[in-house]
Amino acid sequence: MKRASISFPIAFLAATFSVAANAHETTDAIEKAAHEGYVNAINSNDVDVLMADLTDDIVLQAPGAPEVIGKAAVRDWVAGYFGAFKTKWEKTSIGFTVSGDWAFERYTYKSTDTDRKTGKVTTDAGKGINIFRRGADGKWRVAIDGWSSDNASQ
Repeated sequence: MKRASISFPIAFLAATFSVAANAHETTDAIEKAAHEGYVNAINSNDVDVLMADLTDDIVLQAPGAPEVIGKAAVRDWVAGYFGAFKTKWEKTSIGFTVSGDWAFERYTYKSTDTDRKTGKVTTDAGKGINIFRRGADGKWRVAIDGWSSDNASQ
């Protein structure tokens, strides 16, 4: 009988750690898919590719600009941005939490924008927060992206 009482707590703890490890792996997989998918979509410089990675009620909060709300308004904003600049973003995830169909990410970024008319290169660095929502199809899409520049003039 003693053997059973010792075995049960060990088995329970092993199962608990196994569930935690699997949950951690799931969070890592979600972070990789959501984060990398979004960065790749931005760096595609293709409006349609980026729009597929956003929710219908997307909110963008760019430095020094009013909020842009909804897919139609964001499409116009992105088309103007991609039309004016070839862009490359490096985003580094510094915190990622999943809660049900929502995921929350803190990130730092470095961006390089090349003016399509003049060739002038502008760089920026800063930090931001992404909020992702899982769609009915299982894909994680950005619902809110708010970022702020570390440059005082931005």
